[in-house]
Amino acid sequence: MSSKESNPYENAMKQLESTARLIKLDPDVHEMLRNPKRILSVSLPVKMDDGHVKNFQGYRVQYNDARGPFKGGIRYHPKVTLDEVKALATWMTWKCSVVDIPYGGAKGGVICDPKNMSNSEKERVTRRYTAMIADFIGPYRDVPAPDVYTDSQTMAWILDTYSQIKGYQVPECVTGKPIALGGSEGRNNSTARGCIICAREAAKQLKVPLKGATAAIQGYGNAGSWSAVFLQELGVKVVAVSDSQGAIYSKNGLDSAKTLKHKEEKGSVVGLGGSEQIEPEKLLELDVDILVPAALENSITADNARNVKAKIISEAANGPTTPEADSILERNKVLVVPDILANAGGVTVSYLEWVQNLNRQHWTEEQVNAQLEQKMVSAFKACYETSKKYSVPMRSGALALSIKRVADAIKLLGIWP
Repeated sequence: MSSKESNPYENAMKQLESTARLIKLDPDVHEMLRNPKRILSVSLPVKMDDGHVKNFQGYRVQYNDARGPFKGGIRYHPKVTLDEVKALATWMTWKCSVVDIPYGGAKGGVICDPKNMSNSEKERVTRRYTAMIADFIGPYRDVPAPDVYTDSQTMAWILDTYSQIKGYQVPECVTGKPIALGGSEGRNNSTARGCIICAREAAKQLKVPLKGATAAIQGYGNAGSWSAVFLQELGVKVVAVSDSQGAIYSKNGLDSAKTLKHKEEKGSVVGLGGSEQIEPEKLLELDVDILVPAALENSITADNARNVKAKIISEAANGPTTPEADSILERNKVLVVPDILANAGGVTVSYLEWVQNLNRQHWTEEQVNAQLEQKMVSAFKACYETSKKYSVPMRSGALALSIKRVADAIKLLGIWP
């Protein structure tokens, strides 16, 4: 997204502005929430494989910690901007608040092109970045996690670097770690699980029976493929899926395991036996009960929103629906479970990983999933009730609920010194 098109931080502040009017937010609290609490900008000189030193730019934005330690991912991308990181830190604050976990919001980013870097170069960037922000992170201060082009291996390097600096092992300093280093069971599919729990709860509200219901999934990566598995377990027929290569449809339903196997073997879902290829944009307009956007931002726009026939949209991706599209979907009585809630399963299990690490425990997948279920159902109910209270869509209801919780914490804490 270019800054000319849309500034993500300005968008985040517009959301705050409209929510502040809705909930009659204390102007003093609003003033405090206009800016992140802390912005770290760090210079990262790194020796590359050919021996020359390259300087990378890194950021860590800590937006608000009134409800607990800062929490948020670290992304490696050539187009990382400070305004993007500030916006993501803001949204992480609301996301943690909406599922009622005791975290604030943060985000990190390094401007680099990981696709053109060796593993050892990525390791050196990660360790240098960790060393530069080490005084500002930690289990009770700021707990990083993976994001775009970072993964459990990246977290292992951060864990080791931070622990070496401290002089003892601190597994609770990051989440999204490998299982062997204290990572949590159930983390891999937690985003999809949370998303489909939300879709299920939305179906209850609309009295849509799930047995025999139909669904379409845009995107068949981790979140999309696991969403298909969980929908199938509920008796929902997934009739269409897509990836970056194209989209497929079968009125009889697509088997999630066969579809994933085909994608792994052929590099795309396209060409799966028993399916027909359709235009990717048509997938969003199919006559289905549930639509799961699990791909790119801005997929549902003013151009196609009026053609959406789904009764429920559960947003596994970040920002798949534009504000203009939201208004159209609201008029057409489509229940949109917003990303801030629908894809919060990941950060919820990150929190559960942190709790396990702090207590030096390791829970079973069943224990983790049971707690995720309870958290997501409770959060859905609270967001739905808030949206009804203010007579607004669920996205506005979720923001109202989360921002009010943060505001209440700020007011109770007061300003010191």
